[in-house]
Amino acid sequence: MDFQFDVVVDSIPVLMEGLALTLQITFLGLIGGIALGVLAGLARVYGNFLINGIAMIYIETIRGTPLVVQVMFIYFALPLATGLRVAALYAAIFAIVLNSGAYIAEIVRGAVLSISKGLIEAGKALGISSWQNIAYIVGPLAFRRMVPPLGNQVIISLKDTSLFIVIGVGELTRQGQEIIATNFRALEVWTSVALIYLAVTTILAYLLRLLERRIRIL
Repeated sequence: MDFQFDVVVDSIPVLMEGLALTLQITFLGLIGGIALGVLAGLARVYGNFLINGIAMIYIETIRGTPLVVQVMFIYFALPLATGLRVAALYAAIFAIVLNSGAYIAEIVRGAVLSISKGLIEAGKALGISSWQNIAYIVGPLAFRRMVPPLGNQVIISLKDTSLFIVIGVGELTRQGQEIIATNFRALEVWTSVALIYLAVTTILAYLLRLLERRIRIL
């Protein structure tokens, strides 16, 4: 096997640029996804018939379609319908917001519903309002239960950014593909890309494990 380490070394600067963009898309997408997911999750639990229905349609639509189709719809189809073209980077971030938001909504819904009704009734007996009940009783307890599945969603969203190669976003996978197009060294470049993804997800998993221990989930 002819594995050329100098190709790996030469590729690192460009791959690091791709990694930086991958992390940027993941971070911004998850910030929006968490906000959207919390709203949709609470709407599923506490919303009236209309709000609950809207949240459910959003969640099931996103969960029932692949991320790659969603981002291609945003980037290619939406401009035809609205006349507004979205830059590839913003389309990628928006796709992560929508996609992760649907899954996070289900995480929120499950965590909230797992809280004992006795605690909620106790809060009502003390005379606190419904929103105070959510903020001071249900919220903190549910958050602890949400951390492990949220950690999984962070890692999934990071790896999903590789799908944005279809719209030309220069994330890590795209940078690897462009390097191969110039030197035809697929073995060295794809090995480097895979190891970078593995290193980042391992670090994230370790940090999330520390967070879980910090809030005494385990």
